[in-house]
Amino acid sequence: MTNSKHTADKFLELLEVMRKLRAPDGCPWDREQDYLSLRRYIIEEAYELIEAIESGKTRNVCEECGDLLLQVVFVSCIAEETGEFAIADVMDRLITKLVRRHPHVFGDISVANSEEVLKNWEQIKVEERKEKHEDASLLAGVPRGLPGLLRAYRIQERAAKVGFDWPKGDPAPVLAKVEEEIAELKEALSEQNVSKEKIAEELGDLLFAVSNLSRHLEVDPEIAVHRACEKFSARFRFIEKSVTSSGKAWREFSLDELEGFWRQAKECEKE
Repeated sequence: MTNSKHTADKFLELLEVMRKLRAPDGCPWDREQDYLSLRRYIIEEAYELIEAIESGKTRNVCEECGDLLLQVVFVSCIAEETGEFAIADVMDRLITKLVRRHPHVFGDISVANSEEVLKNWEQIKVEERKEKHEDASLLAGVPRGLPGLLRAYRIQERAAKVGFDWPKGDPAPVLAKVEEEIAELKEALSEQNVSKEKIAEELGDLLFAVSNLSRHLEVDPEIAVHRACEKFSARFRFIEKSVTSSGKAWREFSLDELEGFWRQAKECEKE
């Protein structure tokens, strides 16, 4: 653990390192970067931090926190060079936002639970957008760039905060909605000369409904599908290993034989 002065000194050292990298005699690659070029790295580092957290390895979490922090410092240094803002402005705005959105801690508002905290948070955000003459819709704060399932989850979450939702504790009507969307997709697929756009629309409705079901089951859909991908990958790697060990080519195996390897992979998981 470190004290406040040490933390502040280290942060200043980090800023100086980044400024040196961006200086005329610094790193050519770092000097070439701008807001747009950094977008992919910001996304990648966020996902790598999530992966580190899921691994449970504290050392990796610490390292990935640093990589994500680098992106914030990088963007701030670019803005500082053009006179748009500096890292101090970033921190000042963040502090102001945290204090304003936690009146139950820094003010005289009382809350009974975390659900009331979230309701207050969303209402305060709406008021902030009104003051800035921005879109004041409850849905305005959901970034369009979020992964699709997560964006659907957040949109449904926002709507639920004002009562536009099925009752909690009973997934039956949500499951019925999923089944309804499956039926509509099947109907579209049965039509002659159905367009790709129509199929995509119906499939999108189904995925949206599944995301809503995950919310009612209190399961993050992005994490759930990520785990499903990991499970599939592990089983498929088992199939690859089995095919390689056989000395035969993939084309020499029937689908039933490959399914047999898949079942073996599942049995190995149980063991």
